[in-house]
Amino acid sequence: MKKIIFLILFVAIALSLPAQTMPRLTDGDTIAIVAPSAKVLPEQVQPAVQFLQSHGFVVIVPDDLYEEHNGFAGTVSHRVALLQRYLDRPGIKAVLCARGGYGAVSLLDSLDFTRFRQHPKWVCGFSDVTALHSHLHVLGFPTLHCAMPVTIREENFGSEYNASMVQALRGERLRYDFAPNPSNRPGTVTAPVVGGNLSLLYSLLESPSSISTDGKILFIEDVDENIYHIHRMLVALDRAGKLRNLKALVVGSMRNIKFDDYFSGGTVESVILEVCGRYGYPVCFDFPAGHGGQNYALPLGCTATLDIGSESCSLIFE
Repeated sequence: MKKIIFLILFVAIALSLPAQTMPRLTDGDTIAIVAPSAKVLPEQVQPAVQFLQSHGFVVIVPDDLYEEHNGFAGTVSHRVALLQRYLDRPGIKAVLCARGGYGAVSLLDSLDFTRFRQHPKWVCGFSDVTALHSHLHVLGFPTLHCAMPVTIREENFGSEYNASMVQALRGERLRYDFAPNPSNRPGTVTAPVVGGNLSLLYSLLESPSSISTDGKILFIEDVDENIYHIHRMLVALDRAGKLRNLKALVVGSMRNIKFDDYFSGGTVESVILEVCGRYGYPVCFDFPAGHGGQNYALPLGCTATLDIGSESCSLIFE
């Protein structure tokens, strides 16, 4: 009973905290690369190191980044220690996760954010990193949903998506214009943006790391899922009250979604609208972020204006 009361108080206090001011990186600032999820190889990291160095940043690649245990980047205790080291270090301005996969959720209850509160820094990545994004949002800290070393290669150094990560870290104004989808529901709203990978948001329900979505613009994306699982996860989010009071829903890349057994003849758009269509807020599809290769940086927890029109759409962060 005492543990339950503590968790309730922890979440209530954390949700009442104002969003923290995060550092604006400049030339010479330090970014540390960590691996909280699946194992990572040197060749998956080195191009990103070169990319970040070319933009004036100092990059730390820990000697113990490349550990491997059962497909993970080391044991849970190893991954906790590696991440904790750079969350704690005052001189680090951003912590960039090398890749997603699976495993970050196992670290959450072992991490200590006492020193992080004294020296906040950007925690960056996407996919499985949604577990860290969500946990930090409950604590009142913004994070950066963006490209990771595993997605940064020499041939895409000049992409607007990688550039947006650098712009976000430097605190520059972010404006994204994208094409409308016929299934969009138009409207204009201004609110904080939250969310990430749908599977991770679903897995965190009823835990202390489950985010509040009331009054927010919710962003979701996913990859390699069956359409009935997309529907099931959305229904679960809805039953938990996570879809009812949104300001808007932004659907990013839904890549390799399989229609094997259910919703024959349907589309991703029609299935999503079946769940949330009864609510009156704006909805847009095909926002260029997520697993599809197009991945604009999203400062989650920060306020943006979403404009969904019949001829153009935009997402502009303040």
